Amino acid sequence: MSDQPRRPRPSGKPYRRPKKDPVRILAFEALRAVDERDAYANLVLPPLLRKARDKGDFDARDAALATELVYGTLRRQGTYDAIIATCVDRPLGEVDPPVLDVLGLGAHQLLGTRIPTHAAVSATVELARVVLGDGRAKFVNAVLRKVAQDDLDGWLERVAPPYDEDPEDHLAVVHSHPRWVVSALWDSLGGGRAGIEELLRADNERPEVTLVARPGRATAEELLDEDAAVPGRWSPYAVRLSEGGEPGAVPAVRDGRAGVQDEGSQLVAIALANAPVEGPDRRWLDGCAGPGGKAALLGALAAERGALLVASEKQTHRAGLVARALHGNPGPYQVIAADGTRPAWRPGSFDRVLVDVPCTGLGALRRRPEARWRRRPQDLEGFAPLQRGLLRTALESVRVGGVVGYATCSPHLAETRAVVADVLKQHPDTDLVDARPLLPGVPDLGEGPDVQLWPHLHGTDAMYLALIRRTG
Repeated sequence: MSDQPRRPRPSGKPYRRPKKDPVRILAFEALRAVDERDAYANLVLPPLLRKARDKGDFDARDAALATELVYGTLRRQGTYDAIIATCVDRPLGEVDPPVLDVLGLGAHQLLGTRIPTHAAVSATVELARVVLGDGRAKFVNAVLRKVAQDDLDGWLERVAPPYDEDPEDHLAVVHSHPRWVVSALWDSLGGGRAGIEELLRADNERPEVTLVARPGRATAEELLDEDAAVPGRWSPYAVRLSEGGEPGAVPAVRDGRAGVQDEGSQLVAIALANAPVEGPDRRWLDGCAGPGGKAALLGALAAERGALLVASEKQTHRAGLVARALHGNPGPYQVIAADGTRPAWRPGSFDRVLVDVPCTGLGALRRRPEARWRRRPQDLEGFAPLQRGLLRTALESVRVGGVVGYATCSPHLAETRAVVADVLKQHPDTDLVDARPLLPGVPDLGEGPDVQLWPHLHGTDAMYLALIRRTG
C-alpha cells in the first residue's frame, strides 16, 4: 500500500479508490465484447474464465457467479431495459452502451439473483467507478436505487401491458423476447397461452451441458463415470452434466472420442442414419458440416456400416474444425471445402445426405441468448435463397432410393416447412418420410411426417427435421 496521503476531494473528504471486483469486471468485459464485436457469449466467456483461473483470481464459485451474471443479463435484457427506461430521465438510446451494460448487470443482481439489495447496488457502483469513472457511477447509483424499490413481479405489473390488451407485447416484456420472435414461435408452436409461456420460460433457463459418446470410440457408460453425469433423455449416445462442469476436463472429450452436442442435434443425425434406404448404403454426405458436431456423429455411425462420409463445408476455417472433429474416426471419411449450392460431386452420388442449413438460430436461444436481440425479421429473407438452394442441391446429390435430411436450428415456419414445401414442388420425384418412428421414445412429435423438437417439451434445442426420399 502506498504511503502517499489520499488526495483531498472538493468536499474535503479523502478520495477512496474504487474496489476492483474481478468477477464483475470480467462479466462487464464479456458483455462489452458481445455488444461491440457481435461476439457470442458462449465463445467469449470460456477464454476469459480460463485466463482468470490461470492468474489465480478465480475459483469455481467465482466462475459460476460470472457466468450467471453474463447469461442472466443477456437473457433478461429486454425486461431489464423496460424497467431501466422508467428510471432514467432520457431515452435509452441516449445512454452510452457501456453504462447500459453496467445497469443491466446491476438490475440482474437486484431482480434476478439472491444477492442482497445493498450488496448488489454497492458492488455495481464500485464496478461503475472502475470501468466508467466516478461521474457516471453517480448516475448508475441513482438509477439502481430506483430499480431496487420493487421486485421483479412488481416491476412487470408496471411495465408490461396487460395480456388481454396485447398478448404478444405482454409476453415479450415478461419473458424478454422481441415481439416478432414471440409471434413467430407462437405461430410454429400453435396452441394457447400455456404452451408459449412454457417455451419462453425454457428459453430463459440455463441449459445443461450435453455430451455425445461417438460410437466405436467411446460409450455413454464411460461418460457416466463423470461427476454429476446422468443419461440423456432420448439419444443412446447422450450424457448430461447435470451440475454444469468443464467438458474439456472429461478425458474422452479431450481425446476427441466424445464431444459437446445438444441432444436434438444428435437425434437429427441418428434419424437420418436410421432412415430406410433402397439399395446400397455406402456413401453419406454432410453438406453443411461446420463446425463438425453432426459430422463426427454421422462419421462414427457410417463407420459401423463400412460407409464413407464426405463432409463438405464452404468456409475453409470451418472445414478445419470439421477435420479436427472427425480426426480419429474409425471409418473412412473425407473433408472438403466446397460450396453446398455448387457441388464438387456428381449428381446422385450419395445414399444419404444431411443439410443442416444456416438459419436465424431461434431454436438455440437458451445457449445464445444474445441472438434474440441481434436478429431481425428481414434476416429471414437473407437466409431463404440459401436454404432452398442447399435443399435443392441435396436432392440432386442423392441417388434414387436414397434419403435427404433437411435440418435447421430454428422453429420459424419460414425456415422449416415453407422451405421444404417450396422445394418439393419443383421435385415431384420425392416423398416425405415419416421421421417420428426414427426417434423412438420421444413424445410430443406432432402429426408428422416432419419433426419439430422444443426446449420445453424435449429439453433440447428447437431442432427441425424433414426426411425426403428420392423416388425417381
